[in-house]
Amino acid sequence: MLKGRRVSRPAPKTKPEKHLPHAPHRQIGVEVFGSDRGLNRAVTKAVAMPRTLGCFNPVIASLALPGLTARLDKLVYHHGGKSLPPDKPHAFVYFITIHNGSEHTVTLLGRKWVVTHANGSQQVVEGDKIVGETPRLASGEQFSYNSYHVTAESARSQGSFHGVDDLGRRVHVVLPAFELIVPDDNTLA
Repeated sequence: MLKGRRVSRPAPKTKPEKHLPHAPHRQIGVEVFGSDRGLNRAVTKAVAMPRTLGCFNPVIASLALPGLTARLDKLVYHHGGKSLPPDKPHAFVYFITIHNGSEHTVTLLGRKWVVTHANGSQQVVEGDKIVGETPRLASGEQFSYNSYHVTAESARSQGSFHGVDDLGRRVHVVLPAFELIVPDDNTLA
């Protein structure tokens, strides 16, 4: 489960519905999977997305906006305690900064995390907002936040953030993957 620094609940996971042209409550969107050979172009595919994203174009492109970056500033490990479930006693608190070095103002609307556990299972967390906020970043501004993942074992986490720029274009930024290594756990080696 992904939790933020504020009291907020992640958006509920929904199974993609079959897209029907006559179904006005659904639209086609873009899911970001990573970068293409470091060329800062997104590898995307069309998927069913909730209407709340606000655009009814049958195919929406998402731009990896040059200058929009995300970085992991700090990763802190915690074990056990009353607040962690017994089956997931490892917490990794991460501190992230999203910097807008582009010439456009960007409004961040949501995020997606894929956590791949050492046993091969994946947990996908996605939804609107970032720790309950939709930050608006003018050129040169940044947004920093912290949150955490809990896990039973070592894992790899990768994330992306999506939004719109001042020209109305859908944009995204991919956070490079980082390892969640449980001390004395060699399952990812």
